[in-house]
Amino acid sequence: MTTHAAVADLGLAEQARQLREGLVTSTALVRASLDRIEATRTTLNAFRCVRAEAALAEAAEADRRLGAGEALPLLGVPVAVKDDTDVAGLPTRFGCAGDIPPAEADGEAVRRLRAAGAVVVGKTNSCELGQWPFTEGPAFGATRNPWNHGHTPGGSSGGSAAAVAAGLVPAALGSDGAGSIRIPSAWTHLVGIKPQRGRVAVHPYDDCFEGLTVNGPLARTVADAALLLDAVSGAHPGERFRLPAIDASAAARREPGRLRVALAWRPPFTATPAPLHPDVRRAVTALAESLARLGHTVEEARPRYGLIGLSFLPRATAGIAAYADRHPDPGLLDPRTRGATRTGHRLGGRALRAARAREARQHRRVGALFTAYDVILTPTTAAPPPRIGTFDGMPAWRTDLTMAAACPYAWPWNVLGWPAVNVPAGFTRDGLPVGAQLLGPGGGEERLVSLAAQLEDDRRWYEHRPPVALSPASPRPS
Repeated sequence: MTTHAAVADLGLAEQARQLREGLVTSTALVRASLDRIEATRTTLNAFRCVRAEAALAEAAEADRRLGAGEALPLLGVPVAVKDDTDVAGLPTRFGCAGDIPPAEADGEAVRRLRAAGAVVVGKTNSCELGQWPFTEGPAFGATRNPWNHGHTPGGSSGGSAAAVAAGLVPAALGSDGAGSIRIPSAWTHLVGIKPQRGRVAVHPYDDCFEGLTVNGPLARTVADAALLLDAVSGAHPGERFRLPAIDASAAARREPGRLRVALAWRPPFTATPAPLHPDVRRAVTALAESLARLGHTVEEARPRYGLIGLSFLPRATAGIAAYADRHPDPGLLDPRTRGATRTGHRLGGRALRAARAREARQHRRVGALFTAYDVILTPTTAAPPPRIGTFDGMPAWRTDLTMAAACPYAWPWNVLGWPAVNVPAGFTRDGLPVGAQLLGPGGGEERLVSLAAQLEDDRRWYEHRPPVALSPASPRPS
């Protein structure tokens, strides 16, 4: 049997394999996960709520089912979900303060996780309504980066990223409306997949954040991320976006072939300077050189983004307003959230309809680059992870400018609804993780996953782990 200490360090696919072969029990895996969550509660602060008693009961039931010979892809494996996703019996606080009633039923993605046999150990922290690339707020404090506790893991899926990077769970669900899977994955040395819109259900919502937001996996390896993506993929019957099935796990085992890769340094227009940090440029350049060495053609190119931000703002603020309007006590929300809500109400009519109507033209304009190239490679962020507290007390306009300068690359793919994968690109000279994103056209997940897996075989980023998770009594690194 695998030791109690070692089981928490196994990846998703390996935990599932050892469970099937009787080398470890679900009870041991779940207990190890819960122990690490508790040991890092005051250091990393990755979880908003933990299902300790229920998760252990579900683990015991999984052990019974495994003993009876039942086979499911994730039977008995502990996972986490972001706190914008409904889990029956728990409030979906989404980073907010206040008395939020518990959800009456699982969201579709969680239902599919359970159907695959996974044990949901808890819900991870998110910034308020997923608006910012940091995971901090008065409702829950600050979630910290396992690589350096003085820095953010990113956002808004920062709790999921911190939990996976630190080995609290082998994989987790996040959501991505402007880079909220890819940014924290980049800043914690993880693989993060933003699927095609409609690939993973956003139920109980039909069109989350006006089509900007999708659910997807964060994991340490491409195979683990692909396995989680396969487990949760599929639409709820009531959703408007419905896609044919893919096999991401098979794609992770398949060679991508020789591809034409466009290296795009210049981000879309954001009305604020977004200088690329030299350590990010160095890391992404090294990754591009790896692609060339693997036989791919890599050339600098520039997508024709146009004024795509004019479509993003109405959709994003209308999405914030829709969530904020459901809050039982809006006065508890951050002043920046209340300001975005007012903007969303103002832009929720003609401007919003025009923004949605422009998407087909944006597909043609940006997609023209895919007549010459198969994949676009860009930095995931322009800067390394900021220090905790960087955004404290900033007014809304300053927050937006600072955020746009640090993270100008990810959000256009949310407007387009197309797939993207963050891969670890390396580290700054100070030891902070940074990432690169592989971007594809509609329906391009399998190619992106295959290419990411090939890069992973070459660069072996999974061999690099942050320091051992600290207990509450342990000293915190500077």
